[in-house]
Amino acid sequence: MRNLTLGLVWLFLCRSVDAMSLNGQRIDKQDKKAEVREEVLPKRVKRGWLWNQFSVMEEYTGTDNQYIGRLQSDKDPDNGSVKYILSGEGAGTIFVIDENKGFLHATMRLDRETKAFYKLKATVVNKQTGQQLEPETEFIVKLHDVNDNEPQFSQEVYTASVPERSAVGTPVIQVTATDADDSMYGIGAKLVYSISRGQPYFSVDPNTGVIRTALGPQDMDRETKEHYQVVIEAKDMAGQRGGLTGTTVVNISLTDVNDNPPVFTQSVYQLSVPESATFGTVVGRVLATDRDIGRNAEMSFSIISGDSMDVFDISTDKNTQNGVITVKKPLDYEKKSSYTIRIQVQNSQKDHSFMLTKSKDTATVQIRVEDVDEPPQFSKAHYLMEVKEDEAVGTAVGSVSATDPDQIRRGVTFSIDRRTDMDRVFGIHPGNGSVFLLKHLDREQKAWHNFSVIAKEFRNPHQSSHTLVYVRLLDINDNAPTFATDYETFVCERTKVGQLIQTVRAVDADAPSVGHSFFFSLAPDEAKTSNFTVRDNADNTAGILTRRSGYSRFQQSVYLVPVVITDGDYPIQSGTSTLTVRVCTCDHKGNMELCNVEAMSDSPGLITGALVSVLLCLLILLIIVIFFTTLKHRRKQEPLIESKEDVRDNVVSYNDEGGGEEDTQAFDIGALYHPATALEESAKQRRDVIPSDVLLFASNPWQAPITSGPVMSAAAGVSSNNEDVWEFINQKVLENDCNPTAPPYDSLATYAYEGSGSAVESLSSLGSVVSETEQEYHYLREWGPRFRKLADIYGAEDDDFS
Repeated sequence: MRNLTLGLVWLFLCRSVDAMSLNGQRIDKQDKKAEVREEVLPKRVKRGWLWNQFSVMEEYTGTDNQYIGRLQSDKDPDNGSVKYILSGEGAGTIFVIDENKGFLHATMRLDRETKAFYKLKATVVNKQTGQQLEPETEFIVKLHDVNDNEPQFSQEVYTASVPERSAVGTPVIQVTATDADDSMYGIGAKLVYSISRGQPYFSVDPNTGVIRTALGPQDMDRETKEHYQVVIEAKDMAGQRGGLTGTTVVNISLTDVNDNPPVFTQSVYQLSVPESATFGTVVGRVLATDRDIGRNAEMSFSIISGDSMDVFDISTDKNTQNGVITVKKPLDYEKKSSYTIRIQVQNSQKDHSFMLTKSKDTATVQIRVEDVDEPPQFSKAHYLMEVKEDEAVGTAVGSVSATDPDQIRRGVTFSIDRRTDMDRVFGIHPGNGSVFLLKHLDREQKAWHNFSVIAKEFRNPHQSSHTLVYVRLLDINDNAPTFATDYETFVCERTKVGQLIQTVRAVDADAPSVGHSFFFSLAPDEAKTSNFTVRDNADNTAGILTRRSGYSRFQQSVYLVPVVITDGDYPIQSGTSTLTVRVCTCDHKGNMELCNVEAMSDSPGLITGALVSVLLCLLILLIIVIFFTTLKHRRKQEPLIESKEDVRDNVVSYNDEGGGEEDTQAFDIGALYHPATALEESAKQRRDVIPSDVLLFASNPWQAPITSGPVMSAAAGVSSNNEDVWEFINQKVLENDCNPTAPPYDSLATYAYEGSGSAVESLSSLGSVVSETEQEYHYLREWGPRFRKLADIYGAEDDDFS
């Protein structure tokens, strides 16, 4: 190989298959005629290229193409017989090569920050034969960096906060800037931070960009200054002269700490409240201020001293942070007309790192009680009275008392609120409040009576108050005991003497204080003849026993056993309850198998239930029949249309043409010849509508209104004999337009009578087909403009149509 010297050419890198010494450089300085000695390693590839990487400066500003270097192969005899070919990124556009000499140039200005290097490929071919002399080999063109980019911060504006009264050097925020220049080449990308605005409050670390507080706690007070704007600069080239600079803005706010105590706006507050104020009534509000904000400004109020501290209470309004003083106990102007209390305020949230000497504040509140006209006050909240149930009408039950609490001490009258005593069982004396009976009482019907008593001022009845009176009725023994239930008892036909067939119990509506005590026995008149006997068990129960050994349901299926039950209270009450015993057939274990139907039917409960069921069915059937009969009757009397709202559903269409004047079945044409008689008939009211007392049309049936239209125009040409007919038609039209009893729905009454004795006779063409006489139609022109078209058609000569 030849020793070739190339400007800015990096030495040739030898690559081997065994991957050894891939990055090593080898320059063969032997004579080009010397042969390359083969290595021991297998298949070592001999390469003749003397380059691997080129370097070029970015941002070249010259007018000529920028020289990069020269490519030369040992196969080039340097006589112009070979040709260099370039390919890869930017080949032919950004990079060009002298195909004869191998000189490499850049044709345009390059930017390393856009692309740091380019990969290119080169080969050598024979110009004459086109044969490739060297394998295609890749090389890199790397751009050397120049300081052409200023530092850029990650944000244009930063926002940060730090607690007020922080110590010197407290970190606030870290700002970061980057430089697009190559940090591996020179110091163009080495940045230094500095602060250009925000001193002396803050400082910045020149290497890390961390912003810290620079003043002591006393100087960093949010209540003095809350917001700061700091400008930070980042300069490359390690801050040396000539470096590029980038800036950013940092908005720093001081957050609040609880370093200020609340303070009352007044030292003495004067409030007033009426004595009628109830529990929880607001007396007034006290205001305190705190220079802190948020939770640090939340306040807590309390009463620390004063007379009757338990009469009032104070709390904090969470929305306004005001102290709210409320009534805790009832007030009485006559007893105490003024109060003085001492209140205190402090922060709810305490910060022990900022504990101040004076963290609380106090104030005095003077409360004046206002006198009001109060209603009477009862001596008790409620009254409990007792009375025996057998007391006579007029007996005093008890009394209530109430007085006027005002200094005037007006008289008081009493009354019972009858809404609470609807039966008027009790009365009250209006002057002294004594309660007495108006009716007899029965404890078994109602053991307690509750009613309300009203006390009013004598001269001012609007001032009133209520109290409840509870009256308990004391029991007396006035009810006889009875069976506890209706027993269904049976006895087997084959039973033994003394067999227990039923155990009975008793109840008593009375309620003795020592409890019930009942005694059972058989009725005296049945003691000897009865087939059963009663055994008192001495525990308020009794057993029913058989007195003989055999019974026959065919001889007698039902037995009635009268049992006398006596209570043990005073005065003694006794009663007789009858036990029904059925005779039934039983199995060997004494279980009932069959009883007579008569015995079953003798049960009063069964007969009553069946009778009630039958009567209920008959009543339902009667109601159904009455309902359908009424409905059918009402349908017959329904008018044509019940409501004007149903007009849309009641359009009646008649498609019968009729038979004309000769059809006397459809309409009596004679009514038009005798209008006076027809009008008398029309004066009768319709039967399908409700008649009205006042009609809206004229009272004179022969007074026709001035009407325009084809009917009146035609009427102008007829004789006076037909004036009655036209008056009749107009009157009918007016009736239908103005009569409120006429149906206002879609019904049409048509009157189309031609008249009689007309000078032009009939206009009908029904007979013109068989008529051979010529008719004259000139008179049509005399009828006016409405018949002009008809006169032009029929008045023309026959030759006009030929």
